[in-house]
Amino acid sequence: MHILVTNDDGVHAPGLSALVDAMKPLGDVTILAPDHNWSGGGHVKTLHRPLRVHETTLADGTPALSSDGAPSDCVALALLGRVTEKIDLVVSGINTFGNLGHDVTYSGTVTAAMEAVIAGVPGFAFSLAADDMTRERDYRAAAGYAGRIVRAAIAHGLTKDLLLNVNVPCLPAEQIKGLRVTRQGLRVYRDRLDARVDPRGQPYYWIGGDYPTGVPDEGTDFAALRDGYVSVTPLQLDLTCYELLRRMGEWEFGS
Repeated sequence: MHILVTNDDGVHAPGLSALVDAMKPLGDVTILAPDHNWSGGGHVKTLHRPLRVHETTLADGTPALSSDGAPSDCVALALLGRVTEKIDLVVSGINTFGNLGHDVTYSGTVTAAMEAVIAGVPGFAFSLAADDMTRERDYRAAAGYAGRIVRAAIAHGLTKDLLLNVNVPCLPAEQIKGLRVTRQGLRVYRDRLDARVDPRGQPYYWIGGDYPTGVPDEGTDFAALRDGYVSVTPLQLDLTCYELLRRMGEWEFGS
């Protein structure tokens, strides 16, 4: 089993090191991750400039590769041949914050796993669902669940469309109640536009706001985390709204 590990917080982020340690008992591990933080970068394919890849080492001396591309670029680079050995699955994370509900289209962590599935390789995204900037991160519990989930997926048979988005409560391991398979919930964003003027009199803008919340309907990722459970959400890349597709068959578009 050959596992590619990437993330969107940067190759030297502690969450990546924790995920690498969790994957090592499961097979051979290759690391190719961004050389800086790409949080919120979404699904990117860089075509307008060359991509660079450099050798580096993690804090414990583990060899790794870093790129100036996005997380999805890192996966594409590896699968298209920068990593010569066949890759059996891709794991991404462990992200510093949760990736819940609509976050999945913004998240470099999740879209790296999506890039794997586009190429026919199973993808897993792991996030630590801390709800503020100040809470201390301990990735050990999340890494433990990452190992358990990937091991279970291998045991049940990896398929090329396997795409799992996993969010782990930011709690000590003994306080996590277990694991739930969930659906995407509804993310509530509280974005604000901050308009400013630079020293030369030109306007510029920051998009900010309060930390988003979510609607914890039963069966959703938000409800699982609220109740102290790990959320495992199977995703698919087909975004077709089939109910609307059916209704649109009755529309009159005119001549």
